[in-house]
This record gives sequence, C-alpha cells and structure tokens, in this order.
Amino acid sequence: MHNRIVIADDDPTMRSALGEAMRSAGFNAALFANGEEAERHLRQSGADLVISDMRMPVLGGLELLKRFPNIPFIMISAFATVPEAVEAMKIGAYDFVVKPFSYRELIPLVQAGLCRASREEETPDQDGDIVTAHPRMLALLEFARQVAKSHASILIQGESGTGKELLAHYIHAHSRRSSGPFVAVNCAALPEGILESELFGHERGAFTGAIGSKPGKFELAHTGTILLDEITEMPLALQAKLLRVLQEREVDRVGGKKPLPVDIRVISTTNRDLREMIRAGTFREDLFYRLNVVPIRLFPLRERLDDIAPLARSFFISQGYAQAELTPEALDHLKSNSWRGNVRELFNVLERAAIVANGDAIEPAHLMLEDVIGSLEDAPPERWAVGAQARQEIAAAKAPASSVSMREMEEQLIFKTLKQVNDNRTRAAKMLGISVRTLRNKLKQYREKECGEVF
Repeated sequence: MHNRIVIADDDPTMRSALGEAMRSAGFNAALFANGEEAERHLRQSGADLVISDMRMPVLGGLELLKRFPNIPFIMISAFATVPEAVEAMKIGAYDFVVKPFSYRELIPLVQAGLCRASREEETPDQDGDIVTAHPRMLALLEFARQVAKSHASILIQGESGTGKELLAHYIHAHSRRSSGPFVAVNCAALPEGILESELFGHERGAFTGAIGSKPGKFELAHTGTILLDEITEMPLALQAKLLRVLQEREVDRVGGKKPLPVDIRVISTTNRDLREMIRAGTFREDLFYRLNVVPIRLFPLRERLDDIAPLARSFFISQGYAQAELTPEALDHLKSNSWRGNVRELFNVLERAAIVANGDAIEPAHLMLEDVIGSLEDAPPERWAVGAQARQEIAAAKAPASSVSMREMEEQLIFKTLKQVNDNRTRAAKMLGISVRTLRNKLKQYREKECGEVF
C-alpha cells in the first residue's frame, strides 16, 4: 500500500495536476474541492500527508491544519503573504510553497514530509498523547491537561480496556512533575504481604527474607507521580495505611523506625463502582474522598466509534504493520461491534486481521469478530468452525470472493502467529486471544486432518 496523500484545492486544474503528479511519483492521492470534504475524509480514514491550498471557501487550509496538527501539511498559495507563511509554520505546517511552482520541486518536499512523519510515528510518544478525534474525548483531554497542572489526587474510572493507565501517563506528561518519575503499581497483581512492602518499602530484617533495606514505590515516585492501578483490590488494612500517606505525605517502611517524607501526585484507577463497595464495607469512605478529589470517567469505545479509524492507523504503525489499511467495509464492520473489551479488544482484533491480511488491505472477513476465535475459546471441537449466522454477516459485509474457507483462514492465522513468535505457544495464544489449551486442541485438530482422520 502506497503512502496516502490528501489534496485539497478549490482550483480544479491545480487539483487535477497535483493528483496526477502524486500518482506518477507512486503515491495514492485523494482529491477534494474544499476543506470540508477533506476534513470528513481525514476524520474517517486519515492520511500520511496533506497538500492544501491556503484559501478555500468555508474551511481554509490553516483551519484544516489546526484540526489535524499531527499530520504533515504542505501549504500552497498563489496569494501568500509573509505573515500567512509564518502563521502556517507556527501552527505546524511542514512547508509552504508559493504558486506557481515546479512539481520536481514539490515531490522531494512530499518525500521529506513523509519521512519525518514516519520517524515520529515509529518513536514512542514522549508526551503521553492519546489518539482520538471524538469531541467528548477531546474535551476530556483538555480537562485532564488543566487538572494536570495541580497537585490534586485524581481518580480515573472506566471499563476494562478503555486506557485508564494511558490517561494517567498523559496527565503526568502534562504536569509540572513530568521531569520526575512515573511509578505504576498494579494493586490486583500482588498479595497483601508483598503489596505492603512494594508500596511502602521495608527495612533489613523486617520479615523473613528481608536481607536488606528496600525503598517502596512511594519513595521511588518522589517528586513525580504514583499510579495505583485497580485501587479497589487493595485490602482494608492497607487502605488505612494509604490514607495516612495521603494525609501526612510520609511513609512508614515495614520494620522502619521513623516516617520518610514523600512529594508525590497520586492517580488511582478502577473499573468498579466505588460507592457500591463503600456501602458493602469493602472500601473506606474516607479514603475514597482523598482519592476522588478530581474524578475522571473514561468513555467506552462503543460511545466513541469515530475513534476506531485513527486508533487503527496508530496501532498498525506502532506494531510494524504500516502498510495495513482498513477498507470502508471493514471499518463499518468494526463500528457495528459491541466492544465489551474496549480499545484492548480492538487492538487484539486488528493484530489478528493484520496477520491474516499479510499487512495489506483488511477486509471484513479478516476481522473475525468473535466469529471464529474469541467467543469459541471454550467451545467443544465441533463448534470451532464459524457458524452460519457469522457466515451471513461476513457475506453481507461484502467480503472479497475467495476460495479460502473461514476454517482455513483460522488455521492460517494460527500458524502465521506461531511462526511470528518462533512457536512459543503461550505468546501465540495471548496474541490470538485464546487459551493455551484451546490452541493445543486446535493444533491437534489440524494434525488429525493431515492424517486423514474425520472429525
């Protein structure tokens, strides 16, 4: 798949000439007569680079640039002034070209802009930016940037897979503590005895096996941010000790003789109803009010379906599938899913699809939305094949004609995944979203088929 160039120019002659020049250079070019049409396309499908006229009716190039600051823009104009050029570059335009110009001059600029974008996309985001185009999410991020400037404790609530830890990183990156450490603790992953030592540290001889002193996570987060992930899994006894840390801003190591001062911002996350837990007596009400100074609730993916396209593009680039691209039919198929696992589930589906499609155009049949693997993880062998209803759904999604059955596609996906992870079944099962037992049974099924056995 070639690089995708969006061209926005209200002059039909210029628009057509630019499109031909881009195609001759090996790029895919989408042409639009005004900024509004270009904006709709960019929100739906994205682009690798935009060439836009400065002055167009209703929505000009500068306004378009402001709405998509993460896409390289080359601005063109026949009536450019120095202030306009300066403003475009300040907003973030990659370059500015005055009409008339030579296409031999433009092509190298396009190639350089694409190279810069590729380097930026392949580098982990150091600012904690979150991929979204949804108005409510954009408003939420603006609110998060504002509260990041304070030192107040923040409680992030949301369903599993919505990106609560990612938002915590985002807040830290936009805070005055961004140069300090970011320390995350999964309260659900550690038993009570270990969790206390991990959070507050211990002194030598405090318990069997404590052969030396060890600072806790709160000490390690000094001058920075500590994330208490899944705070509702913390035992009541530790909740009381945490409350004291929040009140006094000092920690007592296990076996320690005196408290140690800490300067930290606390961010907590949960996917459970804290008020219900308070009523049930499993979470301290006084701790809740200490943690819930600034409450933020993340929206589930089903409430921001417009984010699926930019999330997919970002995921493909970050995971090495830069040439993969969703067809419009595949995107519609994704938008019709319920996404109980939210963004995490979406990324699992996209990775499977990219593997099946060999990193190229992804059609509805490549998505396999719970039809083949996810919902059949614990089903008996006779239920492994895709059901009739799923076949009808895939056919209705106008999947490309193919001689490969869904069962064969499933088999290809599994073997490609195993090859990708050097036959590590545990890693392959995790990537596929199934259990190791299910993977083992499927491999046995394939071997039996090769030996001519009927099942």
